Amino acid sequence: MAARSLLDGYKVLDFTQIVAGPTTTKLMAEMGAEVIKVEQGPKGDPARLNPVLRNGRSAYFFQHNLGKQSLCVNLRKKEGRALIRDLIPHMDVVVENYSPGVMKRLGFDYASLKQLNPRLVMCSISALGQTGPSAEVPGFDYIAQAYAGITDVMGERDHPPVMPMVAMGDVSTGVHALAGVACALLHRERTGEGQYIDVSLLDSYIHYHDFSLQVYTASQGKFVPQRGGSHHTGLAPCGIFKAPQGGYVLLIAGLEHQWQGLLRAMGRTELASDARFRTVRDRIKNKDALIHEIEQWLLSLPDRDTAVTMLEKERVPVAPVLTIPEVVKHPHLVERGTVRPVSHPDFGDFTLPGFPFRFSSVPPPDKLTAPDLGEHNLAVLGRYLGYDETQVTQLTEAGVLVRKEVHD
Repeated sequence: MAARSLLDGYKVLDFTQIVAGPTTTKLMAEMGAEVIKVEQGPKGDPARLNPVLRNGRSAYFFQHNLGKQSLCVNLRKKEGRALIRDLIPHMDVVVENYSPGVMKRLGFDYASLKQLNPRLVMCSISALGQTGPSAEVPGFDYIAQAYAGITDVMGERDHPPVMPMVAMGDVSTGVHALAGVACALLHRERTGEGQYIDVSLLDSYIHYHDFSLQVYTASQGKFVPQRGGSHHTGLAPCGIFKAPQGGYVLLIAGLEHQWQGLLRAMGRTELASDARFRTVRDRIKNKDALIHEIEQWLLSLPDRDTAVTMLEKERVPVAPVLTIPEVVKHPHLVERGTVRPVSHPDFGDFTLPGFPFRFSSVPPPDKLTAPDLGEHNLAVLGRYLGYDETQVTQLTEAGVLVRKEVHD
């Protein structure tokens, strides 16, 4: 008998768009939940317009909405809002990442939905949270990052802060929301009680401060974290080093046994007794000189991978700084499914990030796709509300529902 997916039987109404919220619901879909993505008519999730576009389809939208069904409703019409209210008693979870206050204006805040379904678990994802003086500030990933003091510690010390070209906050907040939803469902199984969860990018980003926040407060403000550029400000050697042929390696040798391993790999064991490098504090104080010694050795080697092999032999934590073209072909990432090839009849072949969890008795999701706008209007309304094709057609003609096949 085939292994049952972990979330089989759970039903999710998904009012999310772009990345943070869709991350939560995509992972739930990949674990077997039935996820009904409620897209606002007439255009749906704005991510459908993000590149790369091919034959009317977006790879960006595809990535963040695998395994979902699309119900496209004009929520400005009372008939559209009535459809949603009728679906709520059939659902286990509602996830939304509109700006704070939007769901209440639509009549879909938790207090209202709880009256329709007391067992409902609802999760709201926002930039700065549902409460507090700045709750209604329009926000995205980078906005929360700046408020959290994360942006200020990224970049070169004497230059402006930098912005990472990845959705760190969005994706990690989506996973935080997933954890909250899973725990709330466990609580419901034990007590029968639903739950409301407020998850924000700001709260998630604050959790990233493994070092900066506590060292500032514990030192009573004597230590103010600064940007360190390519090298850690509190450990040495720890950072990104130039390698041959224009490449880079990231190595960490802050612990004593790692430092000794690095010196053996370099063939420079005499540096252990160099007054500049005897202790971690010495190495931090003389970081520039240390970086110079390491890079001189690295640049003397034939290539980046030779350096990685030599350091790995001595158990020094090291990694090549892979480019995106290297990532999608790296044998470790390919074998684990960390990057996964997908194929769509209209879009063609491309590669997406893989499923991030490995369960002992449940296989990873396979051959999931993303929906056309309103593709599942009839299927969803027929299954839960008993609507037939004629009724769905009438609602579509009245502008309450939207159905768009992008290849038309």
